[in-house]
Amino acid sequence: MAITADEVKHVAGLAKLAFTDQQLQKFTGQMDEIIKMVQQLSEVDTTDVPVTTHVTDAKNVMRADVAEKGTDRELLMKNVPDSQDGYIKVPAIIDESGEA
Repeated sequence: MAITADEVKHVAGLAKLAFTDQQLQKFTGQMDEIIKMVQQLSEVDTTDVPVTTHVTDAKNVMRADVAEKGTDRELLMKNVPDSQDGYIKVPAIIDESGEA
């Protein structure tokens, strides 16, 4: 199955990519080689080969998910320059005036 330049151009369009004619020819050749390699792999007999999900026997060790008491709010707010109703006040970064 050979990949055509039109197919590569179509996929590039779906991905919102634009290629020059030179790039299109280069990528068409590369995609054709990739497809040939995949086809070659599909011909390999893997009947007795076990499924490999990890290449090592390493296990991810996680700590127990245990809730811990948080830091007291008053201690946290001690270094806050400006606050209101228990929240940190910061300068507005979004202009809501409607002028864009």
